[in-house]
Amino acid sequence: MNDMKYLTLNEKAVAILQSNDRGGYTVPTSGLYPYQWNWDSVFAAWGFATFDKPRAWDELDTLFASQWDDGMVPHIIFHQDDPGYFPGPDMWQVNRNPATSGISQPPVAATLAREILAMDPDGLDRVRALFPKIKAWHRWWAEQRCSQGPVAITHPWESGRDNCPDWDIGMANVDGSNVGDYQRRDTGHVDASMRPGKEDYDRYLAILYFGRDTGWNQSEIVANGPFLMADPGITFILLRAHVDLIEIGRQLGEDVQEIETWAAALRSSLPMIWNADIGAYDARDLRTGTFSGNIGSGAFLSLLADESTPELDTHLQRIWDAVAYGIPSFDPDAVLFDPRRYWRGPTWPVVNSLIALGLRRAGRFEDEARLRRETAQLISKHGFFEYFDPKDATPCGGNDFTWTAAIWLTWAGRDFQEEAD
Repeated sequence: MNDMKYLTLNEKAVAILQSNDRGGYTVPTSGLYPYQWNWDSVFAAWGFATFDKPRAWDELDTLFASQWDDGMVPHIIFHQDDPGYFPGPDMWQVNRNPATSGISQPPVAATLAREILAMDPDGLDRVRALFPKIKAWHRWWAEQRCSQGPVAITHPWESGRDNCPDWDIGMANVDGSNVGDYQRRDTGHVDASMRPGKEDYDRYLAILYFGRDTGWNQSEIVANGPFLMADPGITFILLRAHVDLIEIGRQLGEDVQEIETWAAALRSSLPMIWNADIGAYDARDLRTGTFSGNIGSGAFLSLLADESTPELDTHLQRIWDAVAYGIPSFDPDAVLFDPRRYWRGPTWPVVNSLIALGLRRAGRFEDEARLRRETAQLISKHGFFEYFDPKDATPCGGNDFTWTAAIWLTWAGRDFQEEAD
């Protein structure tokens, strides 16, 4: 986007959202991610709300138009064919139009819809139409994925933190030896050292094939699928989303008792993912009961749900002080830390923004300002990349990224003063 060279950062962010707009939905970035991704799309809506409020609501409407009958909102919606992406709709074999994937993604919609509504008080009728759809999605999580207490994921992609070390113990029990030959497309767009490895991908596909072979029968997948882990990240995102959906419901005059019941049950389940051995919330293999033994950004999303602890705050300060830019996705003191490989160490501006929402609600304004400043430094130095090396700010992943542009407009770029050339 050379024509953007002389634009301000705010103008560049707007231009990225507009250039990634495909008419009612937004792609995360051209090439690498050519479809509509669930939580990326919700962040896009938040970004649009800063300059085009009707377009923000349109984004959410398009996302929920592909909601399944059981309430699930899929993680990818394949609006048009693009052979440059793998695995595409032919691999998922979901009989819908448009085609979708067969898993979901972090349910940030209620939280960001509440943020958008605060920016657009005239949007009450728009959120009124969305409310029953978001509630049905929350019911799906409560009934299909919270049967053991915390939120369970059936595929690492469902977490949004695809290859983080949290999932290593569960992935170790997945047999990926029989998935056959396939051609990845992601490494044609991004340096392979910044993406999940082949062994990871073999196992991702094995889990996908299991779900596909059941006809995406969620009960069968949860009961007998090759991967089932409690995810602290989605647990805290859903808990905050329940709270925000309750507040939206009250504004609309809706009965919120059922949502309150879901929230109370989820909050009471948190001891199941507290690993006393490391003093942190931790992912847990629900097939074996084993904790991952890792501390990553999923644990720090406890701030979003007002569920941090003194022990966890100590870890946060240690981990944050060990890097220069934002909160890394994994503990820099751990052997498995990799500062540029996807979710095994880099800092993600979008996750920083979620943690910041929690810091702000907790009144920790100095911490929120520090996180915002460090995130802004990354973007102002290198542009709107997907994620960054938290130590030296090397940009990683896709460029001109929708959700990075969105959180610049809504959060990271607030009060930022650009230096003159």
